Amino acid sequence: MLYGQQLNKNIPIPLYYQLKELIMEEIKKGNYKSGELIPTENEIGEMFQISRTTVRQAIRELEHEGWLYRVKSKGTFVSKPKINQSFIQALGSFDDQIAKLGRTPHTELLDFKSIKPPEQVAVNLKLEPLEKVIFIHRRRYADNEPIVMVKTYLPYTRCSFVLEHDLANESLYPILSTNEETRIYKIKRLIEAIDAKAYDMKNLNISRGKAIQQFISVGYNVFDEPIEYSIARYRGDRNSFEVFIDANNSYNKAPKQ
Repeated sequence: MLYGQQLNKNIPIPLYYQLKELIMEEIKKGNYKSGELIPTENEIGEMFQISRTTVRQAIRELEHEGWLYRVKSKGTFVSKPKINQSFIQALGSFDDQIAKLGRTPHTELLDFKSIKPPEQVAVNLKLEPLEKVIFIHRRRYADNEPIVMVKTYLPYTRCSFVLEHDLANESLYPILSTNEETRIYKIKRLIEAIDAKAYDMKNLNISRGKAIQQFISVGYNVFDEPIEYSIARYRGDRNSFEVFIDANNSYNKAPKQ
């Protein structure tokens, strides 16, 4: 716990940063558990003989990074551990990824129909004029907590058979894999951090100003033809993404000049 800990005022590392690291370490050790109330800003200030402004800066950064959250008139609490996912470099389904982490996946199907594609979708899927797409809108959960909103577009002419399936209870990639022309063999992903919008606040139970990790993905079949265009918006405070880079593998695959 923070009681008995000390900050070093004789080194150039800012006090707020030292305090932030101390609190984070106590959370990692399990001394402050998920949902537990931490000491107030005044209590922490008195504990370390530092200003409330210094304490507030440390707490604010920990909130922004998803370690803590505030409840008005009640105090500051420890957040649930982030969901560490490796899907960014894998082709596995969402359900498989969440299940491997010991969590229970669940999908809520919000919309599932054929539509006229938005321009950006038509361009990325290389569609012919007037060609339709299958639109799939899903809210996906881990242990009943919404963590990502996904909008997926598939070319109707190739993927109409998907409409026969129950995407609230089935994973999309195994369905696409039943047809060699629609099986996803590789994915190109664009990743960016953006501020939460009204859409995210409504669907993911987060507040304005929180970060969203947006993934725009294009999936290709074995013939290098685009089959899937998806926009996934993950809660930044509840997800982290793991990437493994093998230097030897990178060297071996480096293009020749």
